[in-house]
Amino acid sequence: MAEDKQHSEAVKNTVAIEQSGSCKKKIVVEIPEETVKKATDEQYETLRREVILPGFRKGRAPRRLLEKRLGKETTEQIKLKLLSDASDAAIKDNKLDILGEPDIDFEKIEMPAAGPLKFDFEVEVRPEFELPALEGIAVKRVKQEVKDKQIKGEIEQLQKWAGMWVPRQDGAVEADDQVIADAILKIEGVEEEQRNDNVEIYVRQSGVIGAVPVTKLDEFLKGAKIGDVRQTSVDVPKTYIRTEYRGKKIDVKITVKEIKYLKPAEMNEGFFKRFGASTEDELRERVRDMLRGRFEQMARENMTGQIYKYMLDNTNFDLPLDVVADQSDVVLHRRYANLMMHGFTREQIEEQLEELKTSSEQQAKEQLKAFFIMDKVAEKLGIEVTDEEINGRIAQLAIERNQRPERLKDEMSRDGSLGQFRLQVREEKCIAKLLESAKITEVEPEEEAAKEKQAAVKSAKKKEEKPKEEPAKEKQVVSKSAKKKEEPEKKKPKDKSATHTADKKEQAEKRKTTPKKKKSSD
Repeated sequence: MAEDKQHSEAVKNTVAIEQSGSCKKKIVVEIPEETVKKATDEQYETLRREVILPGFRKGRAPRRLLEKRLGKETTEQIKLKLLSDASDAAIKDNKLDILGEPDIDFEKIEMPAAGPLKFDFEVEVRPEFELPALEGIAVKRVKQEVKDKQIKGEIEQLQKWAGMWVPRQDGAVEADDQVIADAILKIEGVEEEQRNDNVEIYVRQSGVIGAVPVTKLDEFLKGAKIGDVRQTSVDVPKTYIRTEYRGKKIDVKITVKEIKYLKPAEMNEGFFKRFGASTEDELRERVRDMLRGRFEQMARENMTGQIYKYMLDNTNFDLPLDVVADQSDVVLHRRYANLMMHGFTREQIEEQLEELKTSSEQQAKEQLKAFFIMDKVAEKLGIEVTDEEINGRIAQLAIERNQRPERLKDEMSRDGSLGQFRLQVREEKCIAKLLESAKITEVEPEEEAAKEKQAAVKSAKKKEEKPKEEPAKEKQVVSKSAKKKEEPEKKKPKDKSATHTADKKEQAEKRKTTPKKKKSSD
C-alpha cells in the first residue's frame, strides 16, 4: 500500500501559479512523462478494441499499424484530453475562482516525443480583498414632508408627460427640444460610412446620435435650424457597450430635418381622468399620496446608497480594463433586472439602458466593484435566495404588469435576465440585513443639503488641484463657440420608481407627435 501511495504521488502534475496582472494569474503545468505514456497506451488500447483494419479481425490490429494509420488524430485527442484534465485539476486543486474559461492556445502546444508535457495558460480570477466591518454602519435617514410647491411641480411634469411634440417652424434648436436628422458616421478603421436616416436626437447635456455617445450635445446643437449641417468628432471610451465603437474615433455629421418642442397638456376633465381623478383638488390629493410613497422609497434608496458607498470606500482592489469591458453585459443585465423589479415598462427599460450605455468608465468600474463586494457579503452572511422567493417576486411583478407569472418568467429566461434578477434579489436581502444592524440617525433635509454642498465644494477643489482626463473628448465644429475644458459629469447609479419625475420627463421625450394613452401608475 505504501508503494502504491508513493507511486500515486510521483505521477502528480507539477503546478506553479504566478500573478500576471490585476485579476489575472498565469498557471504553468508540467504533466509527467509517465502520465503522458499511460494516457497514450490507454487511448491506443481503446482504438485496438474498437477499430477494424483491413486484414485484421476486430481487436487484433497491431499498435504500430494503428500509429501509422491514425497517429496524427490520436495524438491530438490525447493532447486535448491531457490539457483539459490538467488545467481543470490545476484550477480546482488550487481553489481558483475564475471568471470565464481558461485562455489555452491548444494548437501551439505540441506533444513531446519523450519527456513531460509542459504548457501554461492565463485565467481571470475574482478580486481578492477583505470586507470592512458589516455591523454598526453609520447611516442617515432624511426626513421628508410633502409641500404644495412639490405638488405643483409634479402636476406640471404630468402635463409635460401627457403633452405633444409640436414642430418648431421658424425657430432654432433650444435645450430639451427633439431634433429629427439624417446622420452619417465615419468610424475609424472602417472604410464604408454608416448612414442613419430620421434619427431622433434629444437635446440635452449628454446623449446619443445613432448609438454614438456625445457629451455636450446641447452645445453642439444649440441654435441649429432646419437644413443646417453640424459636424463633430468623438473619441469613444474603451469600455463603451457597443464593441464596434469601443476606443475608436468617430466623425459625426448630421443634417437637421425637423425641430420639435414639447407642448404641455392642458388642465381639463380629460387630463384629470387620465390620472384617475375628476377634479384638480382630487388630482392634488392623489399626487400628495404618490409623493409620500416616493419619499419613503427615496429614503430607503438613499440609505441603500450610503451602504454601497461605505462598502466601496472601505474596500480596495483593482479591476483591469478588459474585465470592465467584458463584464459590461453583466452590468446591463443587473440594471435590467432592477428596473423590472420596480415595475418599469419595456420602453422605459430601454431608455434606462441607453443611459447606462453612455455612462463613464468610472461608473462601470464602481458597479462591477459593487457586484463583487455584495457577492462576498452574501457569502459571509450566508444569504441565499430560494426558488419560492423568486417565484413570489415574479408573481408580484406579473400582477403589476398585468401578465401571467409563467409567461413573464419564461420571457426572463429567454432574454437572460432571470439569473441577474436572482442576484438583484440577493443584493436587496444583503442590504436589508446590513440596515438591521446599522446606526441610523434622522436628519433634516436642510442639514443634509448643507453637508452635501460642503462636500461638493471640497470635491471641486480637489479636482482643480488634480485634473482628471475626460473619458471622451470631442472636437466640435460650431461657429464661434468658446471651448472650455470641463470635468465630465459623474452620475451616481441610483434606482428610480416608475413615478419619478425624471422618468416622466424621459417618457415624454420618447413619445411621438400623437401621444399614446397609458394607464396611470397610481
